[in-house]
Amino acid sequence: MPITFLKTIPILRIFDVPKTKEFYVDFLGFTFDWEHHFDERSPAYIQVSRGDLVLHLSEHHGDCCPGSTVFVWMTGVEEFHREITGKGYGYLRPGIETTFYGARAVQVIDPFGNRIRFNEDLKTAGST
Repeated sequence: MPITFLKTIPILRIFDVPKTKEFYVDFLGFTFDWEHHFDERSPAYIQVSRGDLVLHLSEHHGDCCPGSTVFVWMTGVEEFHREITGKGYGYLRPGIETTFYGARAVQVIDPFGNRIRFNEDLKTAGST
């Protein structure tokens, strides 16, 4: 059987579940899929998604380090930018830029220092 990689799910470090929900659900428009705890005193492990983009968010210290970056290819980046900036989130006002690699990009930084770079390829943007 050939080797096939099916899906990548980045894990980002978080420290506060209510702040996490405010940022990922209320601001970015993700769906809160589930939250897991091994017991009532253990840290949270959460899945959020928006379309085909799935992220795992972990309070567990051994899973990952805060300050990571996730690079996302997408379509509709200008609409996405209008959507999130229209919400009036008080802690971040992301811009939109044209990159050196030929994309329109919006970068957001979550409350824990993790960055997500949403990118749309300029070559294919007009054909979608």
